[in-house]
Amino acid sequence: MGYRNRGYDFTITSSTAFDHKWIPERNYFDTISLIVDELFANYLSRPNVRQPILTQYCDGQRVTCPNWMQQWGSMSLGEQGYSAIEILRYYYGDNMYINTAPEVSGVPSSWPGYILENGSSGDKVRQIQEQLNVIAGAYPSIPRIQADGLYGPATAEAVRVFQSVFGLPQTGTVDYRTWYKISEIYVGVSRIAELT
Repeated sequence: MGYRNRGYDFTITSSTAFDHKWIPERNYFDTISLIVDELFANYLSRPNVRQPILTQYCDGQRVTCPNWMQQWGSMSLGEQGYSAIEILRYYYGDNMYINTAPEVSGVPSSWPGYILENGSSGDKVRQIQEQLNVIAGAYPSIPRIQADGLYGPATAEAVRVFQSVFGLPQTGTVDYRTWYKISEIYVGVSRIAELT
């Protein structure tokens, strides 16, 4: 890809031998998309280990790798009721942990760490209201709301319609997934507006 030739200090190979494989226009499953939305800010750690944890795996059928996580092996463990952390610990030991990054770069602001709902107030509510109003310019079914920093029935309804449009559970509350989906769409809509 020539990333280093463009001044970056990394290389992306698009080879599963080294990193994730990306195939343009490749089909994907909605269930996988939902899981990725939920887990995209998670990372693995071990106590007192600062460097990133690399978890490699083989498919377990065509290629087997002793002591590595295997795609079909982990599926079998999942079918037996193992949780994600239990599967990771099965392969990598009991001192493996799943953490969630408190901040995610590239979005206007990170999730506040609590669900925004009726009765919530403050700058985070105002930010969501302002972003929803920008998004409503591109998605007119989402009602425009007053950006007053008070989460009331009108904000809840705008969130519920947003969730409906983008395939999220229609709770009318802003949880982790909804916050980052609003951020993602807001950034996308804002960039489109800048180009026109």
